Amino acid sequence: MTQFGKFKIFKWVSSNFVSSNKTSLSSMVSLFNIAENPRFYITKRIVQAENGQSISPLSRTEAQAALLEYLHFTRNIQFTDAENMSKNSPHFLEKLLAKVDIDSNIGQSITRYLCFHPINEFEPFFESLGLKPRDYNPLLPRDLMFLCDDDLLLENYHVLCNYGIARSKIGKIYKEAGEVFGYDYGVLVLKLKAYEELGLGQSFMMKLVVCSPYLLIGEVNADFVRVLEILRKEGVDISRIEEHLSEKSSYDWSKLLALLNLFRHAGYNEEQLGGLISRHLGIFFEDSVDRIYLLIGFLLKFGSTMNQICSMFLQFPQMEFEEFFSNLRHCFLFLKEIQMEAHEIRNIFHSHPLMLGSCRLKKPNTLRLALHAADKRMCEVIQESPQVLKKWVMGSKVERLQNLILKSRMQKTKFLLDLGIVDDSNEIGKALKVFRGSGAKIQERFDCLVEAGLSRKDVCEMIKASPQILNQTKDVLEMKIDFLVNKVGYPVSYLVTFPSYLNYTMERVELRLAMYNWLKDQGKSVPMLSLSTVISLSDKKFINEYVNSHPRGLEIWQNLKKEIYAE
Repeated sequence: MTQFGKFKIFKWVSSNFVSSNKTSLSSMVSLFNIAENPRFYITKRIVQAENGQSISPLSRTEAQAALLEYLHFTRNIQFTDAENMSKNSPHFLEKLLAKVDIDSNIGQSITRYLCFHPINEFEPFFESLGLKPRDYNPLLPRDLMFLCDDDLLLENYHVLCNYGIARSKIGKIYKEAGEVFGYDYGVLVLKLKAYEELGLGQSFMMKLVVCSPYLLIGEVNADFVRVLEILRKEGVDISRIEEHLSEKSSYDWSKLLALLNLFRHAGYNEEQLGGLISRHLGIFFEDSVDRIYLLIGFLLKFGSTMNQICSMFLQFPQMEFEEFFSNLRHCFLFLKEIQMEAHEIRNIFHSHPLMLGSCRLKKPNTLRLALHAADKRMCEVIQESPQVLKKWVMGSKVERLQNLILKSRMQKTKFLLDLGIVDDSNEIGKALKVFRGSGAKIQERFDCLVEAGLSRKDVCEMIKASPQILNQTKDVLEMKIDFLVNKVGYPVSYLVTFPSYLNYTMERVELRLAMYNWLKDQGKSVPMLSLSTVISLSDKKFINEYVNSHPRGLEIWQNLKKEIYAE
């Protein structure tokens, strides 16, 4: 740097900073590269320019000062803008250093080079806004080199700076909503005020503009306003939304609105939707809306209904959604790698999505060694008791499979003998093959039937007649009993005479009853059938004897089947 150049900078800094106490002495020292202790610089890492020459931190600082002098004094760029460009454009600076002799005085070399080689000022400008060369190269104007030639760009840039948005984050806004920087004078200010009139504070707006720049394009975004209305209606404070907004993410408010509407149309009442939003607001603002849609599609594919998925979200664990989704995906890949059959994977995901999403499983090879088991045996154990996966998570001590099997067998044996479901130990072996799941799970399902209003004696008799009842999860049993009592109108005691009802799928039961009721409504002379007869008849016999008894019977049967199974 020339002595004249140093004098000009010193005079400017003295009048603008020292007199007003706006900067510290240390910042002035760094500006002039004053090193009272040379050893301080010897310990610094040496980097290389693009041409392979080694550059010390001292040389880099001198280069930044020379670039600052050129941008501010030669090109008349505002000092704060010029300083930001010189200090926060490392790739451009390296490219500049590669064009000069760094063995001589770097400051003088750069000053001399810039006198005869004007630079494209948009390159260091865009880089100083937080953009990488690969991001800003396609955005460079083809017919401009100097910032002063694009006065609207600088005007809107300064509006955002003055509003409080960090310069390093404005690049994201330019990349995602470049047309904002072509607004005429005063337009951008009016757009910011329009959002403030919705009751949004400046701190909220500073985050919102960075994570959703497109909101500044056109009129006030209707989707954003609608989401805001829904959240406020559910009692969510704006400050809570602000806490969950991440400036590193990009939000599509139309997708978020569609997701909230999906939950509402899927059966959530106002209270349930409000509870979900209040307890798990973060899952809607983790840049994970697309992942939520993927999860819903994933679970639908495995046989879950929207009602079941909505119920799962109401019980969602206190963890980040990305972690939950990653765990679920990892579990799927784990089960696939140990060669579990597709329909078995489907059953586990249908019955235990919350548990799978909460478990970060060890790798298959690690478990094969720890359990002393091959893939086939691991599959058998998981099918028998999916809860075992919680014992195979990262960081846990895994017991040998033989010990786990022995414990589970002892629990089930004790349960069966205590209830008198088997009379002697000779029948235990056969019974253990019938009942799937851990002893604790079988006990939970038994208790579920008792809590529904049946006596322990009746439940025991039901299980002897239809042991597969206890192979279903507690949730499925509760759902089937609820349908029998509240939809069909039978007392729970009917299960004692027809325990096999619990073994049929809900879709089959609904379809048979809907068809039977339709035939009666048509005035068709159909015999009075018991529930057990309507459900237990084979499809072929039911269609031949009853469905085909009406000219439109088969058509209605297919329509009902399509509707019920789709739900």
